[in-house]
Amino acid sequence: MNAPAITRVREFLSERAIFVVLVVLVIGIAVADPNFLAFSTLRDILQQSSTRAIIALGAAFILITGGVDLSAGRVVGLTAVISASMLQIEEYGARFFPDMPQLWVGLPILLGIAAGLIVGLVNGLVIAWFHVPPFIATLGTMVAVYGMNSLYFDMEPNQSQPIGGLRRDFTNIGSGYIDLGGGYSIPYIVLIAIFVAAICWVVFNKTRLGKNMYAIGGNVQAAHVSGINVAKNLVWIYSIAGALYGLAGVLEAARTGGATNNYGNMYELDAIAACVVGGVSTAGGIGKVGGVMAGVLIFGVINYGLTYIGVSPYWQLIIKGLIIVAAVAFDMRRQLARK
Repeated sequence: MNAPAITRVREFLSERAIFVVLVVLVIGIAVADPNFLAFSTLRDILQQSSTRAIIALGAAFILITGGVDLSAGRVVGLTAVISASMLQIEEYGARFFPDMPQLWVGLPILLGIAAGLIVGLVNGLVIAWFHVPPFIATLGTMVAVYGMNSLYFDMEPNQSQPIGGLRRDFTNIGSGYIDLGGGYSIPYIVLIAIFVAAICWVVFNKTRLGKNMYAIGGNVQAAHVSGINVAKNLVWIYSIAGALYGLAGVLEAARTGGATNNYGNMYELDAIAACVVGGVSTAGGIGKVGGVMAGVLIFGVINYGLTYIGVSPYWQLIIKGLIIVAAVAFDMRRQLARK
């Protein structure tokens, strides 16, 4: 093979390394247990990864601007509790709101998404107007949101009891599916995640906000000089991310059939890791929706697949950590090469 051909192969593998890793992981687990390739296994991985994908897409918005959001997991917990507390069946003995009438299922869902959007809006305003570093601003929000959620969760008569007895029309969103016949089905939650990913792709690639997002992450001073209203765009971006976290929290409550104030704990780290592994640069300005989704699937395969073949959870943590470090190291080398 001549030098130009080798260079082309190297560039091809470099640009698609994340997908190569995903394929290698699947093949490796399938060799250990061929049943892993069953359609039902793939469906379960996709179903479990759907909410993580939506969170990661929200985190990608912010990482591409060169920021970071540590509040994502706690927003997921807040919105899960808000939606679940209002959608319990009347017959359930420990209702959060004993006298609340049965609401239209969409209302608590919208309230949950709105709560996430408000948190994101606050993050954006604090970062854009007061120039508080994103790490510090979202760290403070993370702690405050958890405190507010815990106070709400501890209200009479619930007193910090896990919220259960959720209505079927709500849980069906997270656990229901479209039957394709022949033993095949697609969960509703997977379709929702795909739809959200498609919308994000359009925003990233076809809108002014998306172009501004990449410009801010690439060089914020240059973005200012070129006439971009950086503060306004950051407020929009953090608000959208918060709304995505809110949607993920609602779906997580629907998928699991319950909620506690500890839902979403550390999800923000998994989201950031999936983004980084998926090619979103920690320095900002680089990232694609396809890479983020592949990063989420890699961790989904690790979590589900390695458990499937009996690998210790401790080994799983080691493998995940090595993948994250390798991804960041590769990103840093790529940045140095561009300079």
